[in-house]
Amino acid sequence: MAAQDSDSTQQLALGNGEVSSNGAAGGDQTVQTAQDQQPPPQQPPNTWQVIKGVLFRIFIIWAISSWFRRGPSTPDQSNPTGAPQVPSRNLFPRDTLMDLHIYISESEHFTDFNNTEALLWGQTDLVYGDWSSGENGDGCYEHYQELDVPESVKQNGSVYIHVYFTKSGFHPDPKRKGQYRRLATAHMSRMLNKYKRKKFLKTKNLLTGETEIDPEIIKRAEDYGPIEVISHWHPNVTISMVDDHTAWVKGAVPPPLDQYVKFDAVSGDYFPIVYFNDYWNLQKDYFPINETVEKLPLRLVYCPLSLWRWQLYTAQSTKSPWNFLGEDLYEQSDEDQDSVKVALLETNPYLLGVTIVVSIVHSVFEFLAFKNDIQFWNSRQSLEGLSVRSVFFGVFQSLIVLLYILDNETNFVVQVSIFIGLLIDFWKITKVMDVRLDRENRLAGIFPRLTFKDKSTYVQSSTKIYDAMAFRYLSWLLYPLLGCYAVYSLLYNEHKSWYSWVLGLLYGFLLTFGFITMTPQLFINYKMKSVAHLPWRMLTYKALNTFIDDLFAFVIKMPMMYRIGCLRDDVVFFIYLYQRWIYRVDPTRMNEFGTSGVEPGQAATEQIAGTESEPAAAITDKPDGQKKTD
Repeated sequence: MAAQDSDSTQQLALGNGEVSSNGAAGGDQTVQTAQDQQPPPQQPPNTWQVIKGVLFRIFIIWAISSWFRRGPSTPDQSNPTGAPQVPSRNLFPRDTLMDLHIYISESEHFTDFNNTEALLWGQTDLVYGDWSSGENGDGCYEHYQELDVPESVKQNGSVYIHVYFTKSGFHPDPKRKGQYRRLATAHMSRMLNKYKRKKFLKTKNLLTGETEIDPEIIKRAEDYGPIEVISHWHPNVTISMVDDHTAWVKGAVPPPLDQYVKFDAVSGDYFPIVYFNDYWNLQKDYFPINETVEKLPLRLVYCPLSLWRWQLYTAQSTKSPWNFLGEDLYEQSDEDQDSVKVALLETNPYLLGVTIVVSIVHSVFEFLAFKNDIQFWNSRQSLEGLSVRSVFFGVFQSLIVLLYILDNETNFVVQVSIFIGLLIDFWKITKVMDVRLDRENRLAGIFPRLTFKDKSTYVQSSTKIYDAMAFRYLSWLLYPLLGCYAVYSLLYNEHKSWYSWVLGLLYGFLLTFGFITMTPQLFINYKMKSVAHLPWRMLTYKALNTFIDDLFAFVIKMPMMYRIGCLRDDVVFFIYLYQRWIYRVDPTRMNEFGTSGVEPGQAATEQIAGTESEPAAAITDKPDGQKKTD
């Protein structure tokens, strides 16, 4: 019953051009043209929802990865001839003097070493593994430059950065005899610009046909279609040399580290690991490259990187196991990771630690509530005192939520969780109704017809009458509210289509007034003067989650509607608690097994406070409201 759908840090100086300890840098030299292309800033997600979502995603990723992972228990450390592999060494020993050469090119494979304009930055006499040099005494060096934008890049072309580390005195050009040495050169390149898909959402007022969308955006959507691929630029690039001298064995490097450790085919040793550290480059800082952009700001930073931090960054950035889920999930994953980074950068460390601990507890309570809900309905034999119509309304509510998030292309993990919840709601129908296939009266003479029949324990008791009475009273309130909300949404909001309007209407209505659907069970409890039929364990776990939501709703900045939603759930649960207090259990009444909750000869006036949500020999399973007719 809780609102379950409502879900040492690195300092990054972006405003004054300072460089953080990981080498990420901010800049204030971004050209005005690029700033004009920036989209309006989005409202940052709250830490509570971020941590909950990340924990759930970690569990899902771990489960699926464990399922699909197949491989030998120990790595094969032998070569094709059967001889054991010898541990390798780093070709650049510690304290090696190095020279840094960085080139910019529109070609993925760089060969134009004689072009002086292609050389972007050269730094000599760097010391491998030095953590104390540089302007700030942290081993980091920085270079800033504004690049001219070629016409091909303005037309969605690509631009590449080529980084070469050579031992002091050598050159990366293979054509220079005597100055080039293969084992003395470490090379890495990557594309500087990033292609993003911009989706155009065409909405309008369904009555007037008018829209507030910029006409220029509408024209671009007509020219390029609803999805346009646009090249984007980030002004910061951090180049790290991993300070690592591990004796790696070829073929035994664990993923995803094996993508970066390059072995020499002849000597068997490995080159120093060059890593582009863009972990702290937030997606919101990218800006589009188009015809109006004349200069591209680029701040290059070289910093050493420790082994454990490199492992952490690569583990967070890898996406290769998820190719089968498509590019949409990639973009959603980037946005979700941005939320985590913002939380790490901007949240108080103590509050962040408390949030993580409480989030784990919240996830445990959610799992226990789910488990006990399944157990309750699976073992339930009698429907006395339970609102069957609320079960059907829950199916309708879950279906509307699923259709709404599919129409709005929400996160994939959210879609999966909602779909699983819908399947569970459908399963509950089989526990509260007799569902069977009617093969005699087929649909169109082909398909068997599904028939639903009330269970005898529901029909023969007064529960069905009270359930119908509660929903009749409820409709007097819900239908006028729904009509008013529909008129307001149609007059003042824009929608993609009439289908989207219906889904948005029903979803918004359920989100605002959905708690009212929990009141029929309160009415049935009141009429039967009993709460013995309720799944109290499940309700307790959900109530604990609601109290946790309350705590974070007022500690962390959240929308007012979310806070109101937490409070309204509390009100309903406290009414349940009040009913549990006034409708006591009668331990002297015999249950269907012929036993009672008191020992033979014990005083019949002894009262035992407890719940009858699960059958027990010492406690009756029938509501107190029927003790006179038992």
